[in-house]
Amino acid sequence: MTDVTIFTRIINREIPATIIYEDDLCIVINDISPQAPVHMLVIPRQPIAKLADASVGNKPLLGHLLWVAGEVARQAGVEEAFRLVINNGQAAGQTVFHLHLHVLADRDASGTFSEANM
Repeated sequence: MTDVTIFTRIINREIPATIIYEDDLCIVINDISPQAPVHMLVIPRQPIAKLADASVGNKPLLGHLLWVAGEVARQAGVEEAFRLVINNGQAAGQTVFHLHLHVLADRDASGTFSEANM
């Protein structure tokens, strides 16, 4: 991947963002256009354009990203009910071509907000 994405620029601290979690493999930030009351992005430091581009050598990284998603859900207090979304390709809604996982919570599967959040 040769294009520098907004996520690469955030990782490199060229663009400010509130980082919720970070380690040597990834960072987690709040989505700037949230689709749910809790909407975090788990972003690997290694730029992989989309999930289908991941190689067999990326298996440990992909597992780590899932673990981190669970960890930040626990930290946010939504570990009992959250969704993970990975858009793969433009036709699937991917707009930034740097693999990332959406962690969404506090909204039911129908897309409505729970009474506790109204």
